[in-house]
Amino acid sequence: MIEEHVILVNENDEQIGLMPKLEAHEKAVLHRAFSVFVFNDNNELMLQQRAKHKYHSPSLWTNTCCSHQRDGETNIEAGKRRLNEEMGFVTDLKETISFIYKAPFDNGLTEHEFDHVMIGYYNEAPNINPDEVEAWKWMSLEAVKVDIKLHPECYTEWFKIIFDKFYKHINIIDNASNS
Repeated sequence: MIEEHVILVNENDEQIGLMPKLEAHEKAVLHRAFSVFVFNDNNELMLQQRAKHKYHSPSLWTNTCCSHQRDGETNIEAGKRRLNEEMGFVTDLKETISFIYKAPFDNGLTEHEFDHVMIGYYNEAPNINPDEVEAWKWMSLEAVKVDIKLHPECYTEWFKIIFDKFYKHINIIDNASNS
């Protein structure tokens, strides 16, 4: 199996190199990543529970899928690739916001990512890959917000950070369209 590399970037998201994924997480080096949020017609978010054997954040709930772009791959191409690999479907994606975050884990690894958030829409049940995903469910954004507050230990660190920023971003859009 070929070791996966991540794209190292500066604070302007300009590529400055490549590094093996595990090494980048051990050294907390800033690298490019993406997070996909898929909604259905009821405005519910598809969440996934990470597989039990994942090397970090096993069995925790998170957004529909997230990963790292490959060298030469656009954000949208990467999002669609990983959505298919993890959840077994592809849908159109749209880029929304991007930001830098840093989240250390108990196992000594650190996510330090320039994260690109994308949204898509899909109404069917996914065909999950059990090597990646333990379970999935639809939840309203308000229900997710409440559950994160009540049970933060059940969610990945990056999802809590991203969801907070993403939730505020969608509220700004909703409020602007209601004016």
